[in-house]
Amino acid sequence: MSFVEYGDTIKDGDTAIVFLGHESMFPVKVQHGSVTQTKYGVIRHSTDLIGKKYGSKVTCSKGGWVFILHPTPELWTMNLPHRTQILYSTDISIITMMLELKPGSIVCESGTGSGSLSHALIRTVAPTGHLYTVEFHQQRAEKAREEFREHGVEHLVTVTNQDVCKNGFGVSNIADAVFLDIPSPWEAIGHAKSALKAEGGRICSFSPCIEQVQRTCLAMEEYGFTEINTLEILLRVYNVRTVSLQIPDLGKAAEDNSSTGFDSSSPSHQGSSCANLQQGTVQFKSGVPLREVVGHTGYLTFATKS
Repeated sequence: MSFVEYGDTIKDGDTAIVFLGHESMFPVKVQHGSVTQTKYGVIRHSTDLIGKKYGSKVTCSKGGWVFILHPTPELWTMNLPHRTQILYSTDISIITMMLELKPGSIVCESGTGSGSLSHALIRTVAPTGHLYTVEFHQQRAEKAREEFREHGVEHLVTVTNQDVCKNGFGVSNIADAVFLDIPSPWEAIGHAKSALKAEGGRICSFSPCIEQVQRTCLAMEEYGFTEINTLEILLRVYNVRTVSLQIPDLGKAAEDNSSTGFDSSSPSHQGSSCANLQQGTVQFKSGVPLREVVGHTGYLTFATKS
């Protein structure tokens, strides 16, 4: 099993996603002899998972059923254990596009955190690219290394435990892109410039506060970055539901008007027309935005090394 290479069958040691519904899923490490409890009953790894195909419908001990999905960066973002605040798919998608990432790209990242963005970056630059990710917190760095190893992507990523603001990324003049998600990104702009390739490399900084953005933009300008641009991505979800509305019999009303010669403005004719307008209903799908939507997550500041 690998997060960047699809496998057909579930094997011992794999990380799989147990899908109970769109709002209910969780990851599980498949191990021979282990069991997993769900609200539909027990899943026995040896008989219910190992050897089955990903996407299979598995019946639990109480008669309910779940689907077992192959892990992807998107599913991992929704289900990973949170060690820090994470980036979600809305911001991740624009980051990978604006940094112009592709298979073979070299990317530097700080900090690693819970690894949400890291998995997406690895999948994007695979199979010949590489991610150099720096994490200040030692335990989080060690946990990230462990997860990358379990997910079969350790050959595509190098995890370093150090302060990027003081010690940089540990590489020079090779990165196609740099991503910063740290409290004071302006202190790492110089190291980011050193890590980027000689010309044309891209940088992105994620900050929740506009004051951080202002200081970061000033530092980028000081170090000669161009095309400095700040974005905020807001996601608006629509709820689709079936509604019933009455339909008017416009054809009959028009026929009555022409045959009887009634004045449509008269009160008596208006009453008969209203009766005709309520002769049936029709059902159709309608989309309305949710009453509560995800608001501000952070500002994304992009720039180019000139």
